[in-house]
Amino acid sequence: MMKRLSWLGGALFAVGCTGAWAQSAEATPPSELALPTTPVSWSLTQEAWRLPASETMGMTGATLWWGATKDLKLGVATYGATRGQRGGFITLGVAGELEHRWSPQWLSTAGLFVGAGGGRGGQPLAGGGLMLRTDVGLGYDLSRGGRIGAGVSHVRFPDGTINSTQPYVRYDHKFHSLWVGGLAPPELRRSGAQPAGSASLPWGAQEFALVVRDVRVAAPAGAPANTPMQLLGVEWTSDLDPHWFVKLGADGAMGGQSSGYMQILAGGGYRLPLWQGGSLKLHAAAGPAGGGAVDTRGGLIWDSGVALQQRVSRNDSLELAWGKVGHFSGHFKGDAVGLKWVHHFSTPEVGAEPVRLSALRGLDAHHLRIRLAQQTYIQGAPGWRNSYADLNVDNLGVQLDYFLSPANQSTQWFVTGQGLAAYKGQAGAYMTGLVGMGTQRSLRGAWFAEAEALVGAAGGGGLATGGGLVGQLNVGLGYRLSKHVSVMGTAGTMTALGGDFRAKVLGLGLVYDLTTFAGH
Repeated sequence: MMKRLSWLGGALFAVGCTGAWAQSAEATPPSELALPTTPVSWSLTQEAWRLPASETMGMTGATLWWGATKDLKLGVATYGATRGQRGGFITLGVAGELEHRWSPQWLSTAGLFVGAGGGRGGQPLAGGGLMLRTDVGLGYDLSRGGRIGAGVSHVRFPDGTINSTQPYVRYDHKFHSLWVGGLAPPELRRSGAQPAGSASLPWGAQEFALVVRDVRVAAPAGAPANTPMQLLGVEWTSDLDPHWFVKLGADGAMGGQSSGYMQILAGGGYRLPLWQGGSLKLHAAAGPAGGGAVDTRGGLIWDSGVALQQRVSRNDSLELAWGKVGHFSGHFKGDAVGLKWVHHFSTPEVGAEPVRLSALRGLDAHHLRIRLAQQTYIQGAPGWRNSYADLNVDNLGVQLDYFLSPANQSTQWFVTGQGLAAYKGQAGAYMTGLVGMGTQRSLRGAWFAEAEALVGAAGGGGLATGGGLVGQLNVGLGYRLSKHVSVMGTAGTMTALGGDFRAKVLGLGLVYDLTTFAGH
């Protein structure tokens, strides 16, 4: 039953995000083609779960929503411990929400989250890791796209002992984005042939970065030395103006003695140009973190520092960062050095009104793909788990693919990233984040084949991943149900490069293709 609920969320997401623009495009001259924009919002929630033995755990939730219909939103979400004694208790999943508007300002909501995770000694609490959250609430729209709200939520881990009902408070920020369901037709793919900067829409500068960090966690008084920890992650930065920016990042341990450590941090900073292609960046962020025997107490940590960024090509930079990390109580602190590969691009800033094709001159159409994935790990070596070695581990997560090759080629290459968490197999708290490359080959009819290689961080849940660095190889066979939606089965292997973990991996994915627009 729980598996059906998780795949239902993915199906609703794919169906809901499919726009009606394709039908209108067939009957409209290209010069008059207008693309509908997609309402998007992000929300932050704060609540406190009641655990056994009268323990409480403050949880902060973050969700990125897409408007599927007038009354239905679908999205991806994470919840992380930020108060209490269980820093590192983090979950990932998908969510859906129905809205009913009572007046121009007041509305009510009813939502469902299906996800997986756990952490910080919480295996009895989370069991296999499956998390269900339902909520009802009341919201009030503010000016400038904001909303405040409050309500009641119920959280349950069916295989564990968490079963809690509590009030929550919430803030939403609303905007619009130009996400087009399916692959772009030729007239859209040609929009980038015009001179760069000729689009009539305003642009917003963005950065996507692959990050490696070395963190030296300060040793407790009397301990012989600091504890080293190497992290691998990704970071998204969006400019507010030529100097100020906001950012969101996620990192996991891939080296040291902290396998299973994870952090999800949001914040901002200031950029000061120094010379041609070079700039100094000051930044600060905060968010939930912990796991891997790293004691972050309640889980809320801060991160601050300075970075030197230098362009190495028109669209790419290298960035060297120095900084400090710590818990607000001062219990956990450390020094961090990071190296980032940064890709620069720009996206159009749009409102609720449809956008004419003529306004997109100078922007390129880019093929993206979202996969709601279920993967099962099957024992591949005797010491692959520290306990429950005879149980498979089932994981739920989301994968994002960016295609480098034109959409009309029979063979295409893509870069991919994924995040998954265990929901069954007594491995609650296991999480993995991987990045890699893949290739897709069109076969007869609606069939296609794929292969991909990934590397990243994994740990927690009693899986013997050593320092946390893992590699995964997959092959897959897929079938296109429509221009937008496909299903795909995969098979592969996953190996810890510094531990005993070895697993055969079987996967099933629900795939949604879309097109977005960007410039450089």
